[in-house]
Amino acid sequence: MSITHPQGFAAAGVVAGLKSTGKKDVALVVNEGPEHVGVGVFTSNRVFAAPVAWSRQVVADGRVDAVVLNSGGANASTGPEGFADTHRTAEHVAEVLQAAGKDVSAGDVAVCSTGLIGVRLPMEKLLAGVDDAAAGLSAEGGDDAAHAILTTDTVTKQAVAEGQGWSVGGMAKGAGMLAPGMATMLCVITTDAVVTEELASAALAEAVRTTFNRVDSDGCMSTNDTVLLLASGASGVAPSEADFVAALTQVSAEMSRGLVADAEGASHDIAVTVVNASSEDAAEAVARAITRSNLFKAAIFGQDPNWGRVIAAAGTVPEEVAPYDANALDVVINGVQVCRAAGVGDDRDLVDLTGREVLVEVDLHAGEASATVWTNDLTHDYVHENSAYSS
Repeated sequence: MSITHPQGFAAAGVVAGLKSTGKKDVALVVNEGPEHVGVGVFTSNRVFAAPVAWSRQVVADGRVDAVVLNSGGANASTGPEGFADTHRTAEHVAEVLQAAGKDVSAGDVAVCSTGLIGVRLPMEKLLAGVDDAAAGLSAEGGDDAAHAILTTDTVTKQAVAEGQGWSVGGMAKGAGMLAPGMATMLCVITTDAVVTEELASAALAEAVRTTFNRVDSDGCMSTNDTVLLLASGASGVAPSEADFVAALTQVSAEMSRGLVADAEGASHDIAVTVVNASSEDAAEAVARAITRSNLFKAAIFGQDPNWGRVIAAAGTVPEEVAPYDANALDVVINGVQVCRAAGVGDDRDLVDLTGREVLVEVDLHAGEASATVWTNDLTHDYVHENSAYSS
């Protein structure tokens, strides 16, 4: 019940028949106030889904009353008809909530979808699912909602952080098409703190920057990525900016790590940390180049501490982006310095890669900044799952 842990929220997750599995596939989250602050961050993919186009408009005025989410279909690349379906969904949510005595307009209902690209949603089933979800709204419905947004995920990703008299809760989904270009999945975060639209927007951007945007499972950016933050103000407590950013970042970090841990077919969770860079951006660029190397990811799957693939990937980053001496690179894998000054270091056979977690540290010797990007290995199971995704 993470998203309903903060006061002022109700949620539900139901089976609407969008998935052939018969599992939950429609979720509804409602902000019951007294405040209705809502902000969002969305994919930077130029090919973006109808729900992204709609929800960008919804958050433009800083207010969100409800979010409806479906799995079983992305409603991406579906043309004007797909956008009309999204609009119709928001209108239906508003009508159902109005009938229940809530003052909600369609323009304040965000919509999120996930699933196969290029297929229209079965609207009759979806709208019936909205009816069922609205009827089942409760303060205990967070877990059901978290289950309803899953696709190839095997577990839900939920988190809660406690402040002094206020809290933050979140749910996310994602196990593939995880590459940053804002957030890399669907995510709804709630808080009962009293925050302004300006604080909420700035805090969400900062939290996303250092968490979701530093998860890179497979280098594939989704068309539907959305992170929404809803604030009810129901606690009556206005935290400091620092405390709010810290709590929001804590929740986002826990969920982003959950995405990597549940990545399709993965057998290793890999943290690549670049230290002593000239700037944080430089450190992130080098870390991202390494985490996107299929050669490196395949080596980790084979339990091969191949440091040559690490420095080769680091070397692809242009000097103007990350200045450093290529002959000074050090690499440590799970505590063993396998590369020293871009040459042979300690015996690579000392590296134990049998565990789930792999820690790679690259020292650029070019400054004092650092950054960590999380990824996972590339396995046979990943290829199998994604070669049959539409079947």
